[in-house]
Amino acid sequence: MDREYDLVVVGAGILGLAHALHAARRGLKVAVLDRDAQANGASIRNFGFVTVTGQGARDTWRRARRSRDIWAEVAALAGIAVHHRGLLMTVRRPEAAAVIEEFAAGPMGEGCRVLHGTELAAHAPPLRADHLLAALHSPHELRVESRDAIPRLAGWMEAALGVRFHRRVAVHAVEAGRVETAAGTFRASRIVVCPGPDIATLFPDAFARRGVTLCKLHMLRLADPGWRLPAAVMSDLGLHRYRGYAECPSLPALRARLATEQPEELAHGVHLIVVQSADGSLVVGDSHHYGDTPDPFQPEEVDALILNEARAVLDLPAPRVVERWTGLYPSASEDAFFEAPARGVRLVSVTSGTGASTAFGLAEEVLADLEANP
Repeated sequence: MDREYDLVVVGAGILGLAHALHAARRGLKVAVLDRDAQANGASIRNFGFVTVTGQGARDTWRRARRSRDIWAEVAALAGIAVHHRGLLMTVRRPEAAAVIEEFAAGPMGEGCRVLHGTELAAHAPPLRADHLLAALHSPHELRVESRDAIPRLAGWMEAALGVRFHRRVAVHAVEAGRVETAAGTFRASRIVVCPGPDIATLFPDAFARRGVTLCKLHMLRLADPGWRLPAAVMSDLGLHRYRGYAECPSLPALRARLATEQPEELAHGVHLIVVQSADGSLVVGDSHHYGDTPDPFQPEEVDALILNEARAVLDLPAPRVVERWTGLYPSASEDAFFEAPARGVRLVSVTSGTGASTAFGLAEEVLADLEANP
């Protein structure tokens, strides 16, 4: 087994793949190590929704815009289908309507517009336009099927770019120039560690110092409702959770109303994202529960809150759930971070559930930092 590389990446989720992609395209000899036999974590347990609009100002928004462009490029090369593009942030409260108007008029609202009246009604069904006041339309997003896209991306990187994948290899120590695994030592002048939700094995002090915990989310797949989404759909609750709307003057009034009208949803961290797959089925979510070790259970009451929110904005009189799952990702007050725990080593973590949306942009920054500060 070849164990000498220019770059070793620990972790084969989307963040690890993003680093391997950029490095291989620069001509580096790259290996990716992962303890699992196949993609199994948060990178496939999500919407596959590359979200730009609503991401946190400055770094996260910039990384999302860059990542969206790279997703569009590599999807075509790797044979990954883009199932739909854009976002409809639907709102049914005056306070929420004010927030999207303010956002659209601001710098991060470039290219977005607010739909009212006949423009909104043109999307019914699937939208319940008679129950909505308006919708913010963003053209910036795209959506892939994560459980298919991640393996396809890795396979294309291996075949076309020569990236070597070493799976079922558990990493137990990393130091300058060396990665110690159950399968022996791998050597590289550059090492990037992307451990996902494993915040206890490698460099746990860094995660503890930054106050990183874990977040569990609920997701569901619904049978084909018989119509097609023109874009991903979100609702009023998303304005509360997404950091990009934080500076809108009307947001405090919306949050106060949500606290009165939907306290259970806020308590369970529920907000709405709905995307559609090639077979017509809908991926719907999600919720947010935090802890050092979140329990593995999926209470029906939380799923019901998610479905009720979907039915409030979409024509879903009798949604049929065909699949359920949970996801797990690291979470902290910052959206992402990277640091150098040793010479030539970077620890990288997306701590906001935005990995699919920002990984490619973040990885470029990390590799540039490694080159400038080896």
